[in-house]
Amino acid sequence: MTRLSFTNLPLTPEVDPHALSVGVVHLGLGAFHRAHQAVVTERAAVATGETRWGIAGVSQRSATVRDQLAPQDGLYSVLERGLGDPTVQVIGSIRDVLTAPEDPDAVVARIADPAVTVVTLTVTEKGYRAAGTGLNLDDPEIQADLTGRPPRTVVGQLAAGIARREEPLTIVSCDNLVANGPFLCKLVTDYFDALGKFPETFEATRFPASMVDRIVPATTEDDRAEAARLLGVRDEAVVVAEPFLQWVIENDFAGDRPAWEQGGAVLTADVAPWEQAKLRMLNATHSMLAYLGALRGYETIAEAVRDEELSRLSQALMTDDVVPTLTPPDGLDLAAYGASVLERFANPALKHRTRQVAMDGSVKLPVRMLGTVRDRLAAGAEPRTISLAVAAWMVYVLRTPDLDDPQADRLKTAVADTPDPAELVDALLNVDTIFTPDLRDSTIFRDLLVDHVSALTT
Repeated sequence: MTRLSFTNLPLTPEVDPHALSVGVVHLGLGAFHRAHQAVVTERAAVATGETRWGIAGVSQRSATVRDQLAPQDGLYSVLERGLGDPTVQVIGSIRDVLTAPEDPDAVVARIADPAVTVVTLTVTEKGYRAAGTGLNLDDPEIQADLTGRPPRTVVGQLAAGIARREEPLTIVSCDNLVANGPFLCKLVTDYFDALGKFPETFEATRFPASMVDRIVPATTEDDRAEAARLLGVRDEAVVVAEPFLQWVIENDFAGDRPAWEQGGAVLTADVAPWEQAKLRMLNATHSMLAYLGALRGYETIAEAVRDEELSRLSQALMTDDVVPTLTPPDGLDLAAYGASVLERFANPALKHRTRQVAMDGSVKLPVRMLGTVRDRLAAGAEPRTISLAVAAWMVYVLRTPDLDDPQADRLKTAVADTPDPAELVDALLNVDTIFTPDLRDSTIFRDLLVDHVSALTT
């Protein structure tokens, strides 16, 4: 079958991709960005007629996405799977693709380009190479960047690009991190501090916080076949997504930017209430279903949430433990939001694998679950269901031989000789890169974990 390209374009785009110039650099050119920020950026271009906000996407690891997009002139499709028939849309907002390991200098040059005023990021939590609240200066890759090699870490790339610029930049983190904008600002500050010099443009560089939400499962051959049927051409870069899409951005920019609010984003003075509701309700529930679902043998989140007991536990997690810790933003009904979360998870068309969601638990737990545990303990409450979610992660670590986690070696070593539930709990609570002393020393939390681990391993 003929492949998607400019000469084989089944749908007439409302904005001609040929006319787009690059004004945005995106670090982390995975499926989520292509189903989320790139879509909103294209919608904004359609609404305003602006042609200066094409995207230069940077793959931080492999050349796979570049090799998929290059023969297609940067075009790809988003296959939306909801409860009705699937729909497809061709996206042309990505106008250049770079692969960082192959040409790190080109990445820095793009960030430094005067035509670029915004950098966005989806590099996952581990891509920031943080240790606690700051940059992990002991990380060998960070150390290598600091010695002056062409940078290969995200923070190193940003710092090198900022240092070459004459005008300040806006850098928008779109990863699931608490206060992701200020957090990234701190990491870049730590990097420049380690270098011993700060560029003049850094003080005016802005790091607005943002919150993103869309379920984007891994693309399968069935998805590619479905997209080909709908398009009439083959798309090797198709991404799959649910119809729901949300992007909340702090209105704090150093200069010009895409009119993202015209593409469906929400601009606000304070992202924190939106972010906390999403991290603690949606993301924590997603992780709990992944761990408990995987332990019960479910392959997908949709299968797990259709388990009556797991559905009830998911509701209890949000209602009993999370909602009491939240101050909802204006316009967000937490009860309705919680119900919508479970409805979205139950979408059988989205085969979001439990093992995929369960990845990188050591970096997800602190931002998705442990804040809720602290707040409930501080309120004198017993965080029973959220503790079950943490316990499920502990058992998952114990029972998963090929654990996909940046701290996999340390975690597997910790649980190697833990035949007793209490020993397992204590071994993992002592991983100080995940659990802080206040949680480690909480008798209530530890007892809950031991009870839950005992039940899960019986």
